Amino acid sequence: MPEQTEDIVGLVDAVVRPLIEFEDDLDIQSSETEDGGILVEIRVNEEDAGKVIGRQGRVIKAIRTLSRAVASRTGTPVEVELID
Repeated sequence: MPEQTEDIVGLVDAVVRPLIEFEDDLDIQSSETEDGGILVEIRVNEEDAGKVIGRQGRVIKAIRTLSRAVASRTGTPVEVELID
């Protein structure tokens, strides 16, 4: 896993972990997309999904913004998805 991908996954983990109740169910995986970007998939217990999404999607939007800011150093596109 490239260093930048590890940085982004670590950032997402650091933001999501304090929000959720069922830490054992947290799974964050990353993969490379066809266009050379990074896809980060977050899986949480269904009871914690609302906490990660936030009111009107504000929390997940903030996570996406932070991830894109980290990746902007190299111009790499990043997508962060919450998987049900």
